[in-house]
Amino acid sequence: MTYKTVILGTGPAGLTAAIYLARANMEPLVIEGPEPGGQLTLTTEVENYPGFADGIMGPQLMDDMKKQAERFGAEFKRGWVEEVDTSDRPFKLKINGMEDIETRSLLISTGASAKMLGIPGEKENIGKGVSTCATCDGFFFRDKKLVVVGGGDSAMEEANFLTKFAREVQIVHRRNELRASKIMQDRAKANEKITWALNKTPVEMQSDGLKISGLKVEDKETGEEEVIETDGVFVAIGHNPNTEFVKGKLDMDEKGYLLVEPGTTNTNVDGIFACGDVQDAKYRQAVTAAGTGCMAAMDAERFLEGEAVIDWSQTLS
Repeated sequence: MTYKTVILGTGPAGLTAAIYLARANMEPLVIEGPEPGGQLTLTTEVENYPGFADGIMGPQLMDDMKKQAERFGAEFKRGWVEEVDTSDRPFKLKINGMEDIETRSLLISTGASAKMLGIPGEKENIGKGVSTCATCDGFFFRDKKLVVVGGGDSAMEEANFLTKFAREVQIVHRRNELRASKIMQDRAKANEKITWALNKTPVEMQSDGLKISGLKVEDKETGEEEVIETDGVFVAIGHNPNTEFVKGKLDMDEKGYLLVEPGTTNTNVDGIFACGDVQDAKYRQAVTAAGTGCMAAMDAERFLEGEAVIDWSQTLS
């Protein structure tokens, strides 16, 4: 069977695209992947998504968006895409290593996965004091003592942001020297709420059974271990876009984020569109992902209808 359009991924971008395309009678097939719902399913309460005055649980938001897409006729299939043949249309997708699917257009919204430390106590405490997004979760830590792990620009940015809420933020980095740009280092060092624990390697996250209580670190020079008491640990060591399956087939930057034509979601292959965190290394928010999902759906619909995207600047000039 050849589908009009297939969507890869079910985060805010993919589900928004599914809603728009289903309402346009494009009968989208959505491949859910190994982690349906994306990173928001790892989040407890979401308070910065418009329309929910009292907040909403991340998994509930994703489930509601899926049901909305299903109501308009979107079809969902569990599985993962191992290979995409972009050489000709319809595009051919190999699902779960067994099934082949053809589609006239393809929307990639496979997101980006936060890099984790891989230490004991980390995975089981995500949402219980362990976070990878200060903008998402910082509000919940008013007047708390927090730890940010990392030494790059994102870590400095996360630490500075968290000082709006926390009483103290300690940056833990495994080296004596930071990787962050000088301007970002200077901003962090000038912030009176930020303290430093350099040359320290995190080895374990400790919990009281309900939430994070401390981060055990090892001094790289002496080998001595100590526990830094904290109410929350923010891991800020980067993200990996989930684009390995199209490497060498679609244009991407040095980090693996898909490149799109400015002002659109068009990739370098006609009929393939990218939305959400898979093409956004800067904002990485649910609401911005949803916005690009809407854009991708509209771009795909126009493509399928054989219509060029209107250049309004030329029309109005």
